[in-house]
Amino acid sequence: MSPEGTTTDVTLSGLDPADKRVLCSAICHCNNVAPASSGRRLKQSCVSKRLRALDELLHHRSPYKPEQPYDMTRQPPAPVMARDIETKPHRSLPSWVRWIWPRDPEHPPYRRGTGMAVQPDVVVVRNPNALPTQDNIKQIVEIKFPGDTWGSLQRQRYEEIAGDPSKVVELDPDECDCASLERQTQETLENSEQASKVAALLMALLSLLTKGRAGRPPSPMPAPAI
Repeated sequence: MSPEGTTTDVTLSGLDPADKRVLCSAICHCNNVAPASSGRRLKQSCVSKRLRALDELLHHRSPYKPEQPYDMTRQPPAPVMARDIETKPHRSLPSWVRWIWPRDPEHPPYRRGTGMAVQPDVVVVRNPNALPTQDNIKQIVEIKFPGDTWGSLQRQRYEEIAGDPSKVVELDPDECDCASLERQTQETLENSEQASKVAALLMALLSLLTKGRAGRPPSPMPAPAI
């Protein structure tokens, strides 16, 4: 409790509470709709699709960049972006490695499994109008569904991208209090006139998440016309 007697939001993951609410909205939804037998990969793919749809909805100016690739041969590691929109993450890391990597004379020969290219689950940026470079990274979030573990040197590479070990955080369904999140979201929607920019992002994401509450992960959603 704070000195004034009001409840203080404590986030064990180290995430900003507003960022945690947005990411947990996707995590809770995908953890519920994906069958337990489908495994963590399908759930992770569901989260990425949700956050990618939000990024498209906001014309690739969302502060949440799912599966953002990085070229680890650069110092500091450099984000790999789409050629047509500078704030849009490259959609296919294997395609970039196959076709673009060899064209750069400064690139050494690519060796698979050596961490020369890394793709964190979510990169949270401070300024969504700028590239997700080290100076603009607020947090790197590794999402862990049940049964998932950190890979060899995975955290170390994320720390290299972030430039600060404290910026690398882990988030899992156990830390996302879904019942409480739904209640808080309803209160936010009812008081939308006082909503902040982050709350507006949350409402946009929830609008996407409420579509297709079927018993399987929904297919990717195209960005609605604005």
